[in-house]
Amino acid sequence: FAELVTKQALFPGDSELQQLLHIFRLLGTPNEELWPGVSKLVNWHEYPQWNPQPLSTAVPGLDEDGLHLLSEMLHYEPAKRISAKKAMEHPI
Repeated sequence: FAELVTKQALFPGDSELQQLLHIFRLLGTPNEELWPGVSKLVNWHEYPQWNPQPLSTAVPGLDEDGLHLLSEMLHYEPAKRISAKKAMEHPI
């Protein structure tokens, strides 16, 4: 969704680790408060700690509704992410 607006990758990277670090820099490094159980995931490591940044810095072309939809799509915890059906019903 964000890539359609910006015409570039939201989380560019040449490797899985690089992509993870791009995600963490924008969304903040996940922790037990944001995503209960994250530290128990297979292959979880200690990563640099970043605070979340406003999504508008990464996708300045989105209005408030667009930023809300994007934030709902990017929840770390899968159970909290917006479903495809609800995303299609979003007011954007």
